[in-house]
Amino acid sequence: MAERPHLLDRRLLFVTGKGGVGKTSIAAALGVLAAGEGKRTLLCEVDAKGHLAEMVGAPALRFEPTEVHPGLWAMAMDTEESLKEYLRLQLKVPILSRIGPLARTFDFVATAAPGVKEILTVGKLAYEVRERNYDLVVVDASATGHVVGQLASPVAMSELVKVGIVRQQTEWMLDLLTDPATTGVVVVATPEEMPVSETLELIERLDAETDIDVAAVVANRVLPELFGRSEEEVFDRLDAPDGRAHLVSATGPAAETVLDAARLAVDLRRSRAVHLSRLRRSLPEGLPLVYVPYLFTRSHGMRTTRQVAERLGEELL
Repeated sequence: MAERPHLLDRRLLFVTGKGGVGKTSIAAALGVLAAGEGKRTLLCEVDAKGHLAEMVGAPALRFEPTEVHPGLWAMAMDTEESLKEYLRLQLKVPILSRIGPLARTFDFVATAAPGVKEILTVGKLAYEVRERNYDLVVVDASATGHVVGQLASPVAMSELVKVGIVRQQTEWMLDLLTDPATTGVVVVATPEEMPVSETLELIERLDAETDIDVAAVVANRVLPELFGRSEEEVFDRLDAPDGRAHLVSATGPAAETVLDAARLAVDLRRSRAVHLSRLRRSLPEGLPLVYVPYLFTRSHGMRTTRQVAERLGEELL
């Protein structure tokens, strides 16, 4: 088996996961980590209703990349703007304002031929990589239910169009996307039943329906271990009815509250450990599993993103 490229040595990373698992925070943290390592990095948000701007402490993002921190640019995908850029760069069509009738035609074609809008998204990102405008492009991609169609769009288009310039465009995109040294998918999961199941299903679908490499799985919001093995045995004895009675008698009724809180934390970690163990043993051999601990914070700004980036750095660097 060929040696797997280091995550940050690739040049295009699609970050995906079930809704609510923190894929945007992981994508932002990967961008911050890469920029901190001296890589000229572009972060791209695919979902127009996403929260990437908040994660990097920036104003609303536009299609035109904006430098939000030294070495880190961010943008929001806009398929109409991507079409304008494609027509201008590839077909040499000057477009000075809205596409107008062409935009309506584009919407019609996109509806009739699924994959057109997706390929404009993937194509824009692949173009930035091909032109070496950035050392790394990190994509806050669609959630697990839609990302396969997005990543498979060049294949669908190449099967639909057999000749001409569109076919030529999909061929170089496929070469770039299917090169594991260049492109990878990062799947984010939390140690819960549904996110783990969707992660394993997504990895199977990516293998069956695309030739794009899964670069890593990130287990996000992993609860810290409250007690060591021997300490858990002591705690279990203290939490038994006799132990509780003795402890309350010796220290007062507040001990009940402390024991209840500790029991909740222990039970929650144990229940999540089952799903984390299932994830770990079910992943393909050699696929990295990266752990990010639960951060007990209410904020979602740049400070939190830097904390996640630091944890990722401890695992990756």
